[in-house]
Amino acid sequence: MQQIDPHELKAWIKAQALDLGFADCVIAKPDAQEQMPRFLEYLERGYHADMTYLEENLEKRADPTLLVPGTKSIICVRMNYLVESPKPRYVPLEPNSAIIARYARGRDYHKVMRGRLKTLATRIREKVGDFESRPFADSAPIFEKSLAESAGMGWTGKHTLLIHKKSGSFFVLGELFTSLDLPFDEPATAHCGSCSACIDICPTQAIVEPYMLDARRCIAYLTIEYKGVIAEELRAGIGNRIFGCDDCQLICPWNSFAKTASISDFNPRHGLDNISLLDIWQWDEATFLANTEGSPIRRTGYQSFKRNIAIGLGNAPYSKEIVDQLQNGKNLHDEIVNVHIDWAIEQQLNQLQLSN
Repeated sequence: MQQIDPHELKAWIKAQALDLGFADCVIAKPDAQEQMPRFLEYLERGYHADMTYLEENLEKRADPTLLVPGTKSIICVRMNYLVESPKPRYVPLEPNSAIIARYARGRDYHKVMRGRLKTLATRIREKVGDFESRPFADSAPIFEKSLAESAGMGWTGKHTLLIHKKSGSFFVLGELFTSLDLPFDEPATAHCGSCSACIDICPTQAIVEPYMLDARRCIAYLTIEYKGVIAEELRAGIGNRIFGCDDCQLICPWNSFAKTASISDFNPRHGLDNISLLDIWQWDEATFLANTEGSPIRRTGYQSFKRNIAIGLGNAPYSKEIVDQLQNGKNLHDEIVNVHIDWAIEQQLNQLQLSN
C-alpha cells in the first residue's frame, strides 16, 4: 500500500465522492456507543413496533468493527433525492391525489448507492493499493445517522432525521467501511433551537417528544413496514398518504435550503408524483408488480398497498364512483384489505349523510 499523507488522501477521497454524484462525504470513527442509551430506551418503550430486528446485533450497532473486523474508518456519504423543491405540506393538497413519499417515486436508491460506493472503493484502490472495504446502504445493523452525525454531516432533528444546515434533510445515506487509517471529521452543532414545527405538524402525533418517534403511530411505518389492520383512530390522520410521509420534513425551516438530486434515478416513474387515488386503485397485482419493479414501493407488498389506498379513498370527499369502486374491490383482496374497504365505504356514506 502506497504511503500517502492521510489528510491529503482524505481530501482526495472527498473530491472523488463528489465526482461520483454524492452530495457530501465525511470520515467517521467506527464507534456509535453514544447512541446506545437512547436507543435502548426507544426499544424499552416499544416504539420500534414489530420491527424486532432492531433488537438484534446491538453490539455490532454500537461497535462497527464487530460488523466488519479491521475497520478503521467509515466513509459516510449522502445523496439528495428531491426532484424539485416542494411546497410545504400545510398547503392544501388535492384530496383525491395519492401521496407517495418523495424518495420512493423513482428507482430504489439502494443499488445506486452501493454501486457508487464500490466505484469509490475501486478508485481509492487504484491510488493507494489494496485495502479492505465493504459498502452499505440501509442494509445492515448500522447506526447510519449516528455515524454521519458524529462526523459533521448534520445533526439529528427533533423528528429523528438528519438535518444539514445548507441542504435540509431530503437525502439518503450510505457507508463504506474501510481499513484505511484516515483522520476523522468533527461533529456539527445542532440548530433546531426551540422550533417544534415537525412535532406539531405530525398528523398522527408520532413524535412523542423531541428526538423520540413512536413507530406505532408513524405513517411511514404504518404504510410501508406494517402488514396488519391499521388502528381506526389513526386512519383519518393518514389521509391520502399511501406510501410513507414527508410532513415533518416539509414543514422544517431548514428544508428551504434543500438541494435537488444530481442523478435521474429519483425522477418519478409511472406518474407517481401526480396520480389519483382512483387511478391507482385500479392497479391489479400484475400492474403493481410491473410498475414497482426496481422501486422502494415493492417493499410494502400488493395487499398492504391496496389497504393504504382504501384508507385514502375513505378519507376523500364523497363520490359515488369511489363507493362503487370500493365495493367492486371487496372480492379481490385478503381479509385485512377488506376490513379497510368496509371502513372506507362507511366513511364515504357518513360524508354523504352529513352533506344532506
